[in-house]
Amino acid sequence: MNETASYLSPALLTSLVFGFMLLANLGVKFWLATRQIRAVSRHRSAVPQEFSETISLQTHQRAADYTAVKLRFGLLELALSAAVLLGWTLLGGLDWLNEVLLSAFGPGYPLLQPLALLAVFTLINGLIDLPMSWYQTFVIEERFGFNKMTQKLWLGDLLKSTVVGIAIGLPLAALVLWLMNATGSLWWLWTWVAWMGFSLLMMVVYPTLIAPIFNKFQPLQDESLKERVTQLMNRCGFASKGLFVMDGSRRSAHANAYFTGFGASKRVVFFDTLLSQLTPAEVEAVLAHELGHFKHKHILKRIVGMFAFSLAGLALLGWLSNQSWFFAGLGVMPNLPLQMGGTVSNHALALLLFALVVPVFTFFLSPLMAQLSRKHEFEADAYAAAQANAQDLSNALVKLYKDNASTLTPDPLYVRFYYSHPPASERIARMGAAIAPV
Repeated sequence: MNETASYLSPALLTSLVFGFMLLANLGVKFWLATRQIRAVSRHRSAVPQEFSETISLQTHQRAADYTAVKLRFGLLELALSAAVLLGWTLLGGLDWLNEVLLSAFGPGYPLLQPLALLAVFTLINGLIDLPMSWYQTFVIEERFGFNKMTQKLWLGDLLKSTVVGIAIGLPLAALVLWLMNATGSLWWLWTWVAWMGFSLLMMVVYPTLIAPIFNKFQPLQDESLKERVTQLMNRCGFASKGLFVMDGSRRSAHANAYFTGFGASKRVVFFDTLLSQLTPAEVEAVLAHELGHFKHKHILKRIVGMFAFSLAGLALLGWLSNQSWFFAGLGVMPNLPLQMGGTVSNHALALLLFALVVPVFTFFLSPLMAQLSRKHEFEADAYAAAQANAQDLSNALVKLYKDNASTLTPDPLYVRFYYSHPPASERIARMGAAIAPV
């Protein structure tokens, strides 16, 4: 009796703490979203004074409506994801799926059953998310004129991403499960080394092998712009494998530019929508901002931070995977030794439970991460203003905020909690440049 009580007490406490944190997450997220909706709706009738010469009232109201619609839809997604999370954990969904696959595979396949568990779980979650993704693309984005995808292209992307996910994900999952089984109590360290190597490899091969599966990348043809950009990169001491234009307009009207790759494989990629919206001087300023991230080693810092967090997380998982209350408290019975001379490990169960519950407990770190990201953006803006032209960067920011229907009147608390980029007014005021008519 005492043994039963000591076993159930930590499990019950785990259930209660998890339930409380999940409710706290939902409460804070709903509260912040409603604050943001009220903020953009309250200022919908007038363009902020500092943007009155560059943003029309119609454009401002479109951005407010787009923001509010996305947030309301996000609340629905939030409720659904919370219900799915409860279904997988406290309501026994993951435990049921594990039992079904145990019965199907039996003890003779110690690696296949856990691998099947990861694969089937991922498939079910993907199917649950599919209607939301479709609605986001073909209803919300379509309504505001951003969607350029056809149903055929959407289905083609879905098929391609599934095939790529299987081709990459299954071997990686098999390697992780093998390491967890074969390397003893320090499996989490070996798994981290493998994950780190895989992440670095993907940074190298993604630009040339994976990204072209989904988009076409053509060398930049505008010779004057190419010369301008090349001179900027030379001034900044940045080397790349080339300047490319991506056919982003096939899928969306949103515009962007980015660096991709790692080491010698770095590429500069412009969305074709960006080149059609900005002047060459503004494109140069936007690129200078991106170069600022490299100059300040923001990318390297983020990679190091990601590796540090993943190491800490895997070390924690290594301990939790040996605690029976971790499984029982989250609605799963750990796999027990099976008859017929075989066992099935708990590693896949531990991985899935950890992946499910960690966001619930780390959510309240979001303001710290967002604050760090905004600091990096300010630093990159300052670098761009020094290397290019602050006025051109200001003009580019206004165009991008306008064309992407980004609200100019966000709720300050929502910004501090979520925004990885500072609001337009803060960025332009920090640069100290007046917005010229666009």
